[in-house]
Amino acid sequence: MRGRLRLLLLIVILAVVLYPLIWMVGTSFKSPQEIASNIGLIPEKFTPGNFTSGWEKFDVGFGRFFLNSAMVSALTVVGNTVSCLLAAYAFGRLKFRLRKAWFAVMIATLLLPGHVLIIPQYILFRTLGWVGGDWPYLPLLVPQFLATEAFFVFLMVQFMRGIPRELDEAAKIDGASPFSVFRHVILPLSRPALVTTAIFSFIWTWNDFFRQLVYLSELEDYTAPVALTLFIDSTSESSVGPMFAMSLLSLIPVFLFFVAFQRMLVEGINTSGLKG
Repeated sequence: MRGRLRLLLLIVILAVVLYPLIWMVGTSFKSPQEIASNIGLIPEKFTPGNFTSGWEKFDVGFGRFFLNSAMVSALTVVGNTVSCLLAAYAFGRLKFRLRKAWFAVMIATLLLPGHVLIIPQYILFRTLGWVGGDWPYLPLLVPQFLATEAFFVFLMVQFMRGIPRELDEAAKIDGASPFSVFRHVILPLSRPALVTTAIFSFIWTWNDFFRQLVYLSELEDYTAPVALTLFIDSTSESSVGPMFAMSLLSLIPVFLFFVAFQRMLVEGINTSGLKG
């Protein structure tokens, strides 16, 4: 009896969690008239033309927005994994003056809401000529190559603290330099933390809206989240269906990326040391 109650409770929770997604899928196949009158999940008449209309709605095809999002997300993944790993190796394994103080300062930056930094960052990037230039993605990408994501640095530092230091000492006895220790010892063992960083970086960047809206001003430079806002204005009530259709397509890359690496994600979150 208790097992059935637990199963029923899980089904109810699952239904509540999945309801918005199921509703969005159903709405993406509804006509504009049915969207206004039918609040049910299943459309009375399927309208697959919403996908074609949404894909060709603007002067620039929606595929361009997908490519822009993919490019920004991929470079962000590369920047975060490389820079945060190097910073974490310095904080977690090397010894230098004021290491603990700098690490505390880095952790303190986690207390700052991201929106607080938008204005000073915008002023800085505009002074450097990066805003509205020939390469408008610089404000979005350059910080990622400078280990500015303190959360990922902290995650990797905690992971590296679980790697026995005897491995470092053994490598140094064999004549390995700090870079060789990093290359042949730390890097191979840090794969779970790297995968975790890559997954979260991709998901957060793909779904990012505010920062991309601030720095991207040309239509052909828009990413998918920013482009979705173009469906809503004072004259585009009939574009609600195509908007949901494109929103549904925008979820597919995140879903596939998560499914492909979910095992490594769980391993990276749960692993606190090495198992023999």
